[in-house]
Amino acid sequence: MMPKRGVAALVVTTIALVLLLSFKTPDDTLPTRNGGVSVVERGAQPSAAPRATRAPTSNGTPAADPTPNPTSAPRGAATATTIVGPLVSTRFGPVQVQIAVVDGRLQDVSALQLPTGRHSGQISDFSEPVLREEALSAQSANIDIVSGATYTSLAYARSLQAALDQAGLG
Repeated sequence: MMPKRGVAALVVTTIALVLLLSFKTPDDTLPTRNGGVSVVERGAQPSAAPRATRAPTSNGTPAADPTPNPTSAPRGAATATTIVGPLVSTRFGPVQVQIAVVDGRLQDVSALQLPTGRHSGQISDFSEPVLREEALSAQSANIDIVSGATYTSLAYARSLQAALDQAGLG
């Protein structure tokens, strides 16, 4: 008969092995619409940050690309460039940000898409203002991960970095 410690070690090892083999990593692909980062608007004044459009959960198809009509800035006003970052897929849903750049500075960041659902939606609602404030404060995508929102934070930073690169601020 096996000693009690041997049985306990065997059970713990078996459980650890099962957990290790059943672990699934997030999808690291970067599906984008229109081939990647796109400049949406030039010459418009930055406005209040739009609320994030939650991705539909029924068929998994991303919402329509928000493409506002370009408008002209008043004379003497700083010109703004609005750039949409790529759509970054996470295991909990897509993340996509839009930035407004004025005179070579990050003026605003808004989330166009964030994960939805009961718990994922709560996490998105909590983490969105924190991530936005971090990005504006850092003036870069070098932002802290929000505790409890690791996947959303990392995807937010990836979409933000791609938009900053497109704006020449990367």
